[in-house]
Amino acid sequence: MENNNHLNTNYITQMKTRILLLIAIAFSAYGFAQKNEIKAAEKAFKAGDAAGAKTALEGAQGTINAADPRLQAQYYALKGNVHYDLAKKGTGSAFKTAVESYKKVISIEDASGKKKYSEAAGQQMALMTTDLVNAAVEDNNKQLFKEASEKLYLSYVLSPQDTTYLYYAASSAVNGKHYEEALVYYNELKDMNYDGSGVRYKAVNIETGEVEEMSLTNRDLYVKAGTHKDPTEERTPAKRAEIVKNIALIYQSLGETERAIAAYKDARGANPNDVNLVLGEANLYYTMDNKDRFKELMAEASEMEPDNPDLLYNIGVINMEQGNIMEARDAYLKTLEIDPAYTNAILNLSTTYVNEGNGLIDEMNELGSSRADIAKYDALKQKKDDLFKEGADILENALKSNPDNQSILSQLKNIYGALGDNDNFMRVKQLLQE
Repeated sequence: MENNNHLNTNYITQMKTRILLLIAIAFSAYGFAQKNEIKAAEKAFKAGDAAGAKTALEGAQGTINAADPRLQAQYYALKGNVHYDLAKKGTGSAFKTAVESYKKVISIEDASGKKKYSEAAGQQMALMTTDLVNAAVEDNNKQLFKEASEKLYLSYVLSPQDTTYLYYAASSAVNGKHYEEALVYYNELKDMNYDGSGVRYKAVNIETGEVEEMSLTNRDLYVKAGTHKDPTEERTPAKRAEIVKNIALIYQSLGETERAIAAYKDARGANPNDVNLVLGEANLYYTMDNKDRFKELMAEASEMEPDNPDLLYNIGVINMEQGNIMEARDAYLKTLEIDPAYTNAILNLSTTYVNEGNGLIDEMNELGSSRADIAKYDALKQKKDDLFKEGADILENALKSNPDNQSILSQLKNIYGALGDNDNFMRVKQLLQE
């Protein structure tokens, strides 16, 4: 029994050794295969065949993560170069793979402590940022907004200090109606307290006469050198209010109105004097059909900017929709005090008188045929016609400074038609060249 046990123990030891040898041989075979595939990829890449190099690398893809770190770094460095080359040749989606590969190189070599490819990978990523931005501009021009957004976000990943890339990634996503992606980017901007304001430095090129934008250092150097003149500085407005407003609008479009309201509440708490946030929140309530809250917010905005004709006009519109004719009329009159040529305010002011006149028609139709009713009918008809004429007078006065305005002429023709004033009806119709 003892001898048998001794034999069994030796047999087991021999089997373990054999298994370990088999594993070592297998890993050695994998290593040789990976090296051969990487060599084939390098050869193809040097020959200008990036597609062939990509195919060769795919052969090693399944086992590369079990290879020696030095071989892994070599593989991912080459993979980054191959995909970067493909991206520059038009395969836009290859940018992402190139970035991931270069980052993998740096991660592997940081862990192993042996740096061979990291510096070159970092340089390639720095170059790639410019290429990505240029490619994104081309995509935007072709209305390929999703692709542009992805490239701009990658630019931000490569250069996190350039937060403006993240802002433009969100803008491109919105332009393409990819709202969920835009929401991710906007929330990231909001969380980092992105402001977006800055200064643009410009000067006139003396040779061409064109205004050129450049860095402050370059501008001052060019002006000092005498190639440029008339240096100027232009402040770009903060974008935080716009970002929060867009977050709210996206939540709204996704049916998440409570989140939209919360977004405005947070933003207004941090920026209580920003009228754009008040307007954005007002618009949200308007689309939710909460006209009373809309009116309150528009009035608040108007107090913040009492000389803003657009605010006053919108207050008039909502009052008119709610049947508050006198309040609407007052808002339109205030609008025209600030901007006498505000055509829509002129048209709507005229309409308040027509609407008031039309409001008498039902009362007229309810009257009987008695002498008293006939007298009352005639009085109401005169009042209605006087209101119509007042609406017409507003438009006639507007035509003195804008005689060819088709909208004003069309509305005036309709009023004269309703009044039965055929002479003026035909006169205006002729002005319309009908």
